[in-house]
Amino acid sequence: MPAAPAWMRWLPVAYVVLVLVLEPVTPVQWPVSFLLIALPVIAAYTQGPVGVAAVTLFAVVFEAVLAGTPCCAGRMANDLWEKHYVGAYVSTAIVGLIGTALSAHRKRQEAHLLHANSVAEALMHTLLRPVPHQVGHVLAASLYHPAEAGTMVGGDLFDICATPAGERAIIGDVRGKGLQAVRTVADVLGSFRQAAYDPGDLRQVAVSMERRITREAEAVLDDELFVTAALVEYDPLAQRVTIVNHGHIEPVVISGGEVNELTGPPALPLGLGVLAPERPVAYEHRLAPGDVLLLCTDGLIEARDHDGGFYPLLDRLRSRFAGRPVPTPMDVIDFLDTDLPRHARVLHDDVAILAIAPRGR
Repeated sequence: MPAAPAWMRWLPVAYVVLVLVLEPVTPVQWPVSFLLIALPVIAAYTQGPVGVAAVTLFAVVFEAVLAGTPCCAGRMANDLWEKHYVGAYVSTAIVGLIGTALSAHRKRQEAHLLHANSVAEALMHTLLRPVPHQVGHVLAASLYHPAEAGTMVGGDLFDICATPAGERAIIGDVRGKGLQAVRTVADVLGSFRQAAYDPGDLRQVAVSMERRITREAEAVLDDELFVTAALVEYDPLAQRVTIVNHGHIEPVVISGGEVNELTGPPALPLGLGVLAPERPVAYEHRLAPGDVLLLCTDGLIEARDHDGGFYPLLDRLRSRFAGRPVPTPMDVIDFLDTDLPRHARVLHDDVAILAIAPRGR
């Protein structure tokens, strides 16, 4: 869990200082020290139960000290046991008990959320397995940046595997966030990892995944569940890639010092196939040794700078790699990992990137 802001941790101290400042300068004859009754609740926002209990004891003692100080607001020394001050002591103690209970409840909730988040992160680490440096006939590298700093939980996904039909890869973005998105990520990756090895072309893989997402939508009663995804198959003999794009960002190829999108006929996102019953269309592009294919999610191109401008992916890649030595997938990933934070200090969406390149250069 993220730590409380520094100003919040110092709020009880600042509150006591405020009371000390107001006490001697307040012109009216009312005990400003009564404001200390709220101190335990203020402390409950950041302190544990023991800390709140200690603050409560301090508040009662401090109220008594102020009440027994004749110079404060014209009071006499015998105000220490005056009935209004005794009522303040009792009220502070009661508020302290409530604050202690609130603090204990907050601690339990934080522990529960931390446990749930840790389980989800462990699941995401299992699902988004590290991409090997070499997969079959291609080199590969990947990057994942969740929108929420300090956690791996998100709805973006990627994977690559070597199959008898060639190296097959996927990158996708699940609609939604949180634990439900993690569940859908698990279904999508599980479906891909099974269908990628089954007989049939890349379109058949897409059809199998479409059926899986449809069943998942029915199971969770979500008619709007869908996943944008780009499926890629590399044929090392023909030196070409086949792409099936289900409403996802177009892949980008770095080739011969040039950076271009690989455009082709799109299809609806996975899960929305009932709206267009025809089979998805596959298209092909050459990918020879020396080329790098880049797949990413919209969190990359929609990252905004302080002026609201989107991350100019193609321009940045051209600026870095145009006319330069042939990059490796890791070169591209390292560049984006460094360059993106310079453009956008805060990410509002998850970022997933997968780069692959034919071996043999």
